Amino acid sequence: MPSTRFTQTLRRLWALDKFSYSLRVFVALTGSMALCWQQDRMDLLIPLFLGIIASALAETDDSWQGRLTALLVILGCFSVASLSVELLFPYPWIFAAALALASFGLTMLGALGERYATIASATLILSIYTMIGVDQRDGAPTNLWQEPALLVAGAAWYGLLSVLWQALFTHQPVQQSLARLFRELGQYLKLKSALLEPVRQLDVEARRLELARQNGKVVAALNAAKEIILHRVGNGRPGPKVSRYLKLYFLAQDIHERASSSHYAYNELAEAFFHSDVLFRCQRLLRQQGGACQALGRAIRMRQPFDYLDGAQALEDLNKSLEHLRIQSNPAWRGLLRSLNALARNLATLDRLLLDASNPDALAEAQDASLLDRSPKGPKDVWERLKQNLTPTSLVFRHALRMAVALTAGYGVLHLIHPEQGYWILLTTVFVCQPNFGATRRKLVQRIVGTLLGLALGWALFDLFPSALVQSAFAVIAGVIFFANRATHYTLATAAITLMVLFCFNQVGNSYGLFLPRFVDTLIGALIAGLAVIFILPDWQGRRLNQVVANALACNSRYLRQIMLQYANGKRDDLAYRLARRNAHNADAALSTTLSNMLMEPGHFRKEADVGFRFLVLSHTLLSYLSALGAHRSETPGEALTPTINDAAEQIAESLDCIAQGLTDRRPISIHRDEEDALAKALEQLPEDMDDRPRLVQTELGLICRQLGALRTLAAHLLNEGKAA
Repeated sequence: MPSTRFTQTLRRLWALDKFSYSLRVFVALTGSMALCWQQDRMDLLIPLFLGIIASALAETDDSWQGRLTALLVILGCFSVASLSVELLFPYPWIFAAALALASFGLTMLGALGERYATIASATLILSIYTMIGVDQRDGAPTNLWQEPALLVAGAAWYGLLSVLWQALFTHQPVQQSLARLFRELGQYLKLKSALLEPVRQLDVEARRLELARQNGKVVAALNAAKEIILHRVGNGRPGPKVSRYLKLYFLAQDIHERASSSHYAYNELAEAFFHSDVLFRCQRLLRQQGGACQALGRAIRMRQPFDYLDGAQALEDLNKSLEHLRIQSNPAWRGLLRSLNALARNLATLDRLLLDASNPDALAEAQDASLLDRSPKGPKDVWERLKQNLTPTSLVFRHALRMAVALTAGYGVLHLIHPEQGYWILLTTVFVCQPNFGATRRKLVQRIVGTLLGLALGWALFDLFPSALVQSAFAVIAGVIFFANRATHYTLATAAITLMVLFCFNQVGNSYGLFLPRFVDTLIGALIAGLAVIFILPDWQGRRLNQVVANALACNSRYLRQIMLQYANGKRDDLAYRLARRNAHNADAALSTTLSNMLMEPGHFRKEADVGFRFLVLSHTLLSYLSALGAHRSETPGEALTPTINDAAEQIAESLDCIAQGLTDRRPISIHRDEEDALAKALEQLPEDMDDRPRLVQTELGLICRQLGALRTLAAHLLNEGKAA
């Protein structure tokens, strides 16, 4: 029994996405530490460790062939950067100019995609590591090749471990990303079920806001899973395992579309069926399906079979409750009952999708299994993307200019005041300076607090454990803790990397002299980063809120047009439809992120936050009605269309585009339009003999049309607030 529990614990550890990353770092650091001890060359430890850290920071997901190619590129970039620092270090003015140009150029590579941004950032960090090494020997020009060679050797050692790991466990990142996706989807379903609670005076808006935030997490997980699968598929035909994961990914997309759909205003349903248990039945089934999604995520992560059996009884109870309401035949319920029936059909389809997840290999191949690859296709594409971003309106350009000025200023400060270990100022600035004020403020506080914690803990551990061997073990453990927590708990990660630096420097000298310089340099670097993000082309989120809202409305308009094309030509989840759907959800998530960042900004810049959050609720409600339209598509072309529906959909799409354009151009938006009121009334006129499918489409379009007036009012208010600012 104890051995079984131990095996289960090991399986759970192995399944954690951070575990494999941390294990690679542990092997790399331990190997370097052992080599230095064996050779009695502890002076080699710091550059080897810093090279490992830079290489691990540059790591991005890919197949083993792609990772090997990326490693060669990384080592080339690291070599050029490190040698350039060695050669230019004795010439401060030339060095300052080169630092500004390099930091600007490397940051601009972020315009090409996340992979390029990661490698560029790690290259910049390694160049500062080289400065730290040269500074340790007081800028002496001897042994020009030693520092770069050791840094690149450490980077190559970790990179080879990474390539080997990827070759042995190529599908592990796919499993972990899908597990994370279904876990977030399950949480979304559980939050969605709270909207169905039949309680009078329920604060639906607050629950929709929480749901919109969770939707952002689901969208991020969907995007991450798509990129990881794309790296395995490439331009060829996927193998059996990747094909299975691709089916699960498309299944998650279907579940998300159905989970995010709404069939009527929930507060009206709660009022009408307050004395019935039907909404409790819907809520119970949806919560069970949320739990099933999370169980599916655990099964994928642990590589165990998944059996979904929970929903059958709950679905049967729901159908009986609906049948009881139909027998009562209250005329006031007739329209609402049809919406409830559509909701029940949607929940039944969700149940079927979860049953299909028990055996994804049996699922039919997608009609169009292509995934959009956003990476540049060649040198011409690279140049075009960079050229498009060489403008002050580009967020990448602003951040690149900010980094260049901030690092040059930091270099000037350390020459002006000659602080001990002054190049830690530049390193702090690189880590703290983020593309917007909110993220920078968060990192600034975490960096300072983490440094203080690391220094305090280091002081205590130095006294408690004077043994060099024990301190070496602490250095390795601290390095692993840094990488395990740098993306989620940055304060802890900063404390850990501070400890690692202290213990490493103590192997070659006395680290007690580092305590005060490390803290002072952190404060100076953080201050420079904070001033840069405030005064150098600041990207205040409130000033671009109109553009973010406009993008959300424009993406919803394109999604609506793609949905209507599907109704006209028959259901087919082709790339154009899936791209329109994903862009609409991405825009909704971007609005949520922008508002979260706004809350971190000074009061003057966040005065529009209240309007923004009301927009987020409306935007997510609009998206949920569109998702309901998408969820009920039929493979029969034109089955649910009528001239009224076609005209109404086009008019709604044009209205959304009109509001979006008005927000983009900051031109006046009319609060009221008679034709939209007339359209809403026309859509609410539903003949009794109308078939269920066109009735559902017309009802959803009517619900969308109801949102236009509120959207116009908030858009006009947002523009007026912007003028006042």
